[in-house]
Amino acid sequence: MSTDLHELAPHHLPPFITAPGSSDFLYNVIVVSLVVIVLLVGNFYFKLHALPEKMAEHANSTQLQLIGVMALLALFTHNHIFWVGALLLAAIQLPNFTEPLNSIAGSLRELSKGAAKNAPKAPAVAADAAASEQA
Repeated sequence: MSTDLHELAPHHLPPFITAPGSSDFLYNVIVVSLVVIVLLVGNFYFKLHALPEKMAEHANSTQLQLIGVMALLALFTHNHIFWVGALLLAAIQLPNFTEPLNSIAGSLRELSKGAAKNAPKAPAVAADAAASEQA
């Protein structure tokens, strides 16, 4: 086979045009760069969707669970309103109503145990007399 070009072919070909049977350098570069770009964009997308959960790490348990569910809904349904809602919910610190109520309930429980311990017991004779009067 001769390496001479056809007389009508241009003599100065760009470097991305390859000879028949050789590998295409530009194609290989584009494939590798496309794979890298897709991986980087995917990584950015997942980090962006985890942003509300990162912001709400120190929130109470119920708020963190609600933010996590909203972020997952936004990820799987592509409804961005869920993600915006999760972001706003993470930015706002909701008051924790259950902690004071649990504290009050625990204190009342302890008081009732102490009151039951110190309460005078009614004599059994008086209770028996009251029962016999009713009969």
